[in-house]
Amino acid sequence: MIRTFNEEKFLPDLLAAIEQQAYRDYETIVVDSGSLDRTRKIAAQKADKLLPIESRDFTFGHSLNVGIQQTSGKYIVIVSAHTLPFDEHWLGNLVEPLHDDNTAMVYGRQLGGKSSKFSEIQDMRRTFGPQRSVLRPPRFFANNANSAVRKDLWQQHPFDEGLLGLEDIEWAKYWMERSYQVVYEPRAALYHIHEENWRQIRRRYYREAVAARWIGIQTTLHAVVNPFLELTRLVLDWGRFLYPAKDRGTNRMRFRDMARETIRFRLNKSMGTMKGLLDGGIMENPNVRKEIFFDRTCKAVVIQGAQQAAIEEIEIPEVKPGDALIRVAYEAVCSTDIEIYEGTLGYYQNGTAKYPIVPGHEFSGRVVSVGPNVNHLAVGDCVVVECIQSCGTCEACQRENYIACKQRTELGVIGRNGGYAEYVVVPGRYVHRLPPDFDLMKACLCEPLAVALKGLKRLRRTWRDRKAQRQVAVVGAGSLGHLCARVLDLWGHRVTAFDHNQERLGYFAGSGINVSEDLSGLGDFENLVEVTGNPDALDAILYQSPPGARILLLGLPYAHRQYTFENIVAYDKMLVGSVGSAAKHFDLAIELLPQIETDAFTGKVLPLSMFKEAWEITKNGKHLKTILRINDSPPDESN
Repeated sequence: MIRTFNEEKFLPDLLAAIEQQAYRDYETIVVDSGSLDRTRKIAAQKADKLLPIESRDFTFGHSLNVGIQQTSGKYIVIVSAHTLPFDEHWLGNLVEPLHDDNTAMVYGRQLGGKSSKFSEIQDMRRTFGPQRSVLRPPRFFANNANSAVRKDLWQQHPFDEGLLGLEDIEWAKYWMERSYQVVYEPRAALYHIHEENWRQIRRRYYREAVAARWIGIQTTLHAVVNPFLELTRLVLDWGRFLYPAKDRGTNRMRFRDMARETIRFRLNKSMGTMKGLLDGGIMENPNVRKEIFFDRTCKAVVIQGAQQAAIEEIEIPEVKPGDALIRVAYEAVCSTDIEIYEGTLGYYQNGTAKYPIVPGHEFSGRVVSVGPNVNHLAVGDCVVVECIQSCGTCEACQRENYIACKQRTELGVIGRNGGYAEYVVVPGRYVHRLPPDFDLMKACLCEPLAVALKGLKRLRRTWRDRKAQRQVAVVGAGSLGHLCARVLDLWGHRVTAFDHNQERLGYFAGSGINVSEDLSGLGDFENLVEVTGNPDALDAILYQSPPGARILLLGLPYAHRQYTFENIVAYDKMLVGSVGSAAKHFDLAIELLPQIETDAFTGKVLPLSMFKEAWEITKNGKHLKTILRINDSPPDESN
């Protein structure tokens, strides 16, 4: 029996270790409480049974009871998902004492792992020693991170579903008071890996303290004693560090780092325990209980103001009717993200948008859950999301003029957090499902491609004969300009890309697209696409383009400068502006992207933690795109 919530990091190793056990007569059952990551997929592939329950229904006792009801064995082994058996004899050693009819429960030894906090390693060493023991009243203890119980006794007394924790001790206490024994078996050892932040540590010990008071093994008096107890343990921790035994643990750190960590651990443990003992009682409010059990936070880059950005933990919003929760896989860096950070984006200067904001609008991911009324998506779907999200009901929206919607938001730009986060909640109507074999890294280019397609389709409307081959100049060979050139070439037009950056032009080698660094040749093109936002480039296009030229402006932002439009009027030229995209452009982008060579976009991939380095790389223009890997998945499972 394995209880899980967001355990994709540890569950595969645990299931693999179980398969290596010398004891072979078993089945594996996973009870998952609404994981947001790949836990359920892993369990469905590797475990004998996967039993999903809603997060709102979770308690430790309830999840165990749900799972045990589906078991067929005589003994029930309970193990935490973030553990790893010490050797191949763990399972046999854990079950063996249950052959004694007087034994109700067995619990095994727990060891700290490489990432365990030093103080927790010491707590485990003191609690789970090398000597086997048989527990009898009033020494009530057990631990379901590594335990085994008799199913016939469980049928008479299931685990208490109302407790916030210590359901294991309550169950052991019940049977010990009825003349059964609980056995501690150190040969059944495993590594128990906690990678908790300080808030999670406080919550864990708060839950256990509430439960301890409820089942009567501690009182409010223990809240007074607890600080002195933890202070004593702190001193012992330091002594253990300064005068280590051979089994000191796997931690190797400087004394200063150890001192800081152990003080924070003991302080947060004590705070959680004291609060739980003083609060007492059981928590009947399911919303409060859910907060205590589950940490619905994720890592995200938050821009608090100009030049102020850092990775923070943010709450994952609730999925409301019409919403979809997406686990972000990849986020492509856009210059807009950098302009938001630098405070130069016009929306932030004129008050249209406000800080704080999680940036990012060029991302791909997988659907984790959907709210009511979302019928075109399913959990596990690979998806991309539109950036511009209008109300859909106003007069402007009815005319498909979504930019004019006064209620519109823009993902990662205006009023809605974006893809520089592990999870994002968006209205389901703006989510586009990808074909099953679509490369998720490549998919984060759907948004800029959709922007390019909208602009090019607006340009194409000015052509009398849309099927005729045209000669088109694309001024600016950055990411958006590169995509414009590739699309025009795919449509059968003769394309020349202009840029002063020779590296960017080099990405077109072997493509059939012509390149040039000299804007003096613009007079040969009746159709021009300006993608730089550079006022000098725009000036050259306005004056050098031939009579009757059609000019598409995609670049932002153009600096304040005086222009005379006499040249436009006198020579019958046409200016077309375009920004953003809509659903039909995303659909077309998904269709066309597999046909476009995109290797030049995926050469630089960095983890989310290196977002500032990614911004610097983007600013120097060496790569067409810098891509952030948000959630680490093996390459063969990233699409």
